[in-house]
Amino acid sequence: MNPMEWNENLELGLAPMDATHQEFIATYNALAAADEASFLARLDDFMAHCVAHFDQENEWMAAVNFPGCHKAEHDRVLAVMTDIRKRVELGDLALGRRLVEELPPWFENHATGMDAALAFHLETIGFDTDTNTIGKPELLSGVSCSTADAVAPAEAEAQS
Repeated sequence: MNPMEWNENLELGLAPMDATHQEFIATYNALAAADEASFLARLDDFMAHCVAHFDQENEWMAAVNFPGCHKAEHDRVLAVMTDIRKRVELGDLALGRRLVEELPPWFENHATGMDAALAFHLETIGFDTDTNTIGKPELLSGVSCSTADAVAPAEAEAQS
């Protein structure tokens, strides 16, 4: 299996998010390279990363009242990984390997869609990820699940 690589398409310009995404890739690559004996341990490491990663983004979204569809996707992915982890523990390594195959396209889509929209929104409102404070509260607007996925990345591209 080819390792995932960090590239400029995944760089969103929000330093803490970009750093976490780089960690996602590194942890994923360790999982993808794991042999049968270490696969479950690497899956546990990857899942622990995802829990912390998603909790960080969920905290930011809660602070700015960002649409719940993004958190719901995090919850769905964790539920799938939890189910697959149980099956791997019972001996179904093939299902675990299938998860590994599916993660790169999911991650690229999620990072360049939902995460890009979140990063754009946080930047627009002057959100400080260290203090969870909003620098420009007057710019808070009615972001919805459809605009979070479609409008913000398009606006970000138009500004380039």
